[in-house]
Amino acid sequence: MDTATVTHQFTVEDVEYLRHGTKPLLLRLYKPTGKGPFPAVVELHAGAWCHGDRLGERSRHEALAKGGLVVAALDFRQDKEGAYPRGVADINYAIRWVKAHAGELGTRPDLVAVSGQSSGGHLAMLAAMRPDDPRYTATALPAGSPAVDASVRCVAMSWPVINPLSRYKHALRAHDAGEKWAAEIIQNHLDFWGSEANMAEGSPVLLLERGEKPRLPPALWLQAPNDNMHDYKDPDGTFPGNEPARFVADYRKAGGTIDLVYFDAPLRFTSVQPTSKASLDAFARLVAFFHGHMPAAR
Repeated sequence: MDTATVTHQFTVEDVEYLRHGTKPLLLRLYKPTGKGPFPAVVELHAGAWCHGDRLGERSRHEALAKGGLVVAALDFRQDKEGAYPRGVADINYAIRWVKAHAGELGTRPDLVAVSGQSSGGHLAMLAAMRPDDPRYTATALPAGSPAVDASVRCVAMSWPVINPLSRYKHALRAHDAGEKWAAEIIQNHLDFWGSEANMAEGSPVLLLERGEKPRLPPALWLQAPNDNMHDYKDPDGTFPGNEPARFVADYRKAGGTIDLVYFDAPLRFTSVQPTSKASLDAFARLVAFFHGHMPAAR
């Protein structure tokens, strides 16, 4: 039986996975019913590193759960509170938390992936590439927890901000040209990243082009055309194409496998048109991708 084509019932609950002082960080857990183990996906929301929460992509999360995937949709520190690298440290911790609690979640520690949209897609790839970075692993699991790391089996991104520095400069140029979307994006970059140096340091594109040797799990990039906020050309770079193609070329050159899939759909289509054919096709593609790289059978 093809597990990717079975429709599963699932339960939903909110779980506190981490606390900073008096502030709890929650994840919304979507757990398929039935005999597991099921592959698990840590889901990271969009919001230019400053907005959004675990509740914002319900249709996406339900589609993954119906497809037989445990979904842990995270809240994590954002904006100045979560300024780089603090927000990434929350995500790293959450991946380890899911592995440490795998049995009760209906999964296994070796069946964990990460996924996200826009800024969440960027964070998913960055966390996947650097699971052992000491800045990201700074928060230890409670004493007595299983010895687990934050490596993942695969990573899926929907229109990620794959190069924060080039997107920041792209927004500056757009602002100078009078485009209304740019002012808030510029401020979001500054609030989370603090400096262009941090944007460059945390750019999956630029870390590859600097010659770093990160982890390169199998990856999937879903993209809509005519997306000026994510699918643009960096005039400061030497690559002849847009940023998605640039990253794909860099990732493959470094030895990773990645597919870039365009859907004939509007910007953020799975969020704004979750029942459209394109969105349903994208959800099915995600389910198949995760099952393909995390077969649950021993």
